[in-house]
Amino acid sequence: MSTPARTAQTVTHPLPGRAKNLWLATAAFAITFWAWNEIGPLGIRYAQDMDLTATQTSILVAVPVLVGSLGRILTGVLTDRYGGRSMFAAFTAISAVPLLLVAWAGSIDSYVMLLIFGFVLGIAGTTFAIGVPFVNAWYPPEKRGFATGVFGMGTGGTALSAFFTPRMVQWVGYVPTHVIMAVALVIMAFLVWLFMRDSPAWKPNTDRVLPKLAAAGRLAITWQMSFLYAVTFGGFVAFSTYLPTYLNTVYGYELAGAGARTAGFAIAAVVARPFGGILSDRFGPARVLQVLLGATALMAVVIAFVPPPELLAGASFVIMGMLLAGGAGAVFTWVAQRAPQARVGTITGMVGAAGGLGGFFPPLLMGATYSPELGGYTVGLALLCATALAATLFTYIIAHAPKDAT
Repeated sequence: MSTPARTAQTVTHPLPGRAKNLWLATAAFAITFWAWNEIGPLGIRYAQDMDLTATQTSILVAVPVLVGSLGRILTGVLTDRYGGRSMFAAFTAISAVPLLLVAWAGSIDSYVMLLIFGFVLGIAGTTFAIGVPFVNAWYPPEKRGFATGVFGMGTGGTALSAFFTPRMVQWVGYVPTHVIMAVALVIMAFLVWLFMRDSPAWKPNTDRVLPKLAAAGRLAITWQMSFLYAVTFGGFVAFSTYLPTYLNTVYGYELAGAGARTAGFAIAAVVARPFGGILSDRFGPARVLQVLLGATALMAVVIAFVPPPELLAGASFVIMGMLLAGGAGAVFTWVAQRAPQARVGTITGMVGAAGGLGGFFPPLLMGATYSPELGGYTVGLALLCATALAATLFTYIIAHAPKDAT
């Protein structure tokens, strides 16, 4: 007879050390996200060095997102069992290996090897499914929007990557840049192991994996939040990874210039995400999401008309980043409020996977639908507008549905 799973206890008062553990988790998330996005900011370089088409470049940029998405399902399940400390330490250290292999593949201009090792590098993107259940266990339900929002600031690793990776390549060289990042990952893993602790309120869930996934899959909230996270976080990831290529194609910015502007987009998102959680704690995630998704649809139309640089174009992308990241924060406030505590890691993994997959396909679509005759990326942005409007309506429907969905 199997042992009954032990679940997280309800946190009713501040636990000593929760702020330290929240910020450690955020830092580990940020550096693994930097590694996960190491290929995107160098997409222009790869395209020039290997004479890649727009479609080939978009595939290369999007590939790490695939494993970083699907891998979150298993990572979330394992986090329920082994805890955030062990999982963060292991996955942060392991991510250094494919990063070094990407450096080798790029140094010999092998597109096939870059695709293979970029696929494996996606493991760095799975740490999101470690952090959400980890920080949830440290905070009471009414503070989890704040906690997951602060943790979500780790997505700023994409901003760091967009800004610093191209410049580090100029300063120290292509291979040394990747070596420095690999060493940073190992150091971060060591710090996590030394100083991070699982919440006293957390208890391991030892249910078998497949029944656990099946149980989470039977909950309506899993699929509802998966769709909304695919739109919000998926949109953010898609813009973060493809924006350097977009800015180069549409506005003619070179590698460093495109990277700096992409960093501005990502920094805006980092600032906005915790506010999405905080506002959701106060006004409810459904109401916040409807506003942010509707505004996202509007901004897709604005960007499709190619606002002139610098001020108008820059403001348009910054606003878009804030809307998408704030929406992502609202989605996970909803998850934290409604998901059964025994299933938080598993549901987080499944929802996180959907969000990552939401970021995998748009770059491919943008590359495939690019047409100077049709206004460049107009088709892709029109599809984003339609999707955001559909998500707005969907949010309204589920917010007014009977409360037995979980």
